[in-house]
Amino acid sequence: MTTPTPAAGSVALITGGTGGFGRALATKLRALDVTPVLADLDSERNRQVAADLGCPFVVLDVTDRAANEAVVAQVEAEHGRLDAAYLNAGISAAKSDDALDMDEFMRVVQIDLFGVVYGAEAARPAIKRAGGGAIVVTASLAGLSPMAGDPGYSVAKGGAIAFARSMAPRLQREGITISAICPGFADTAIIDRIRDQFTAANFPVLTAEEVADAMVMAWTSAEPGAAYVIQPGVGTVPYRFKGVPSAKTASGETAVVPEALRPPSMR
Repeated sequence: MTTPTPAAGSVALITGGTGGFGRALATKLRALDVTPVLADLDSERNRQVAADLGCPFVVLDVTDRAANEAVVAQVEAEHGRLDAAYLNAGISAAKSDDALDMDEFMRVVQIDLFGVVYGAEAARPAIKRAGGGAIVVTASLAGLSPMAGDPGYSVAKGGAIAFARSMAPRLQREGITISAICPGFADTAIIDRIRDQFTAANFPVLTAEEVADAMVMAWTSAEPGAAYVIQPGVGTVPYRFKGVPSAKTASGETAVVPEALRPPSMR
């Protein structure tokens, strides 16, 4: 079965766009006649990466809520529409298994979690104006299986997945599908400090292109609120979340959640 592709002429915003996943995704989208707008911190290197890829570049610090809104407005003004937002900016900052560096912890959460929240809220009205589209969150396996060595990253990615799941029903009503991709270890700069350990253990890592393929799929084919695991030798598969035990009434019957608290699909 062939995966649908984005409509030619569509416009996509990619935060963290000059990193490994962003570059691979931009290359694939350009081949599909989509305009990828790369958003990243202002540096000569980042501007050059965008220029080399033939992509428009916009300056963005994802931790700045107003800046997210300004970038979306700029994309609409310059390209006429916004069909998809890839909230892909992220960092990792593990230093020690013992000490918890609170400054680093908060920095990771600000970028990897609040950057997603701000980005989604900024992109939402623009994608709705375009007639609907997608928001794709770059999460991680660490959001599903937390890493002891990096609590900040695990908390941020777990929160990003929860955000996508909880926002899905209200965005779906606006014609927007939000989903998360959860790659395992991938061949990008984020593993540079431990790359030799993967080599020594002969542990397979994903290519950026494999992750980018999953990102394209998530735009056109994701289930609202879904989280997709991407692993070497496995491919892209939806993660099946386990339910939690239901409350019981005094007589031992399963309690019914009040209607106001149920998602629209359960009303």
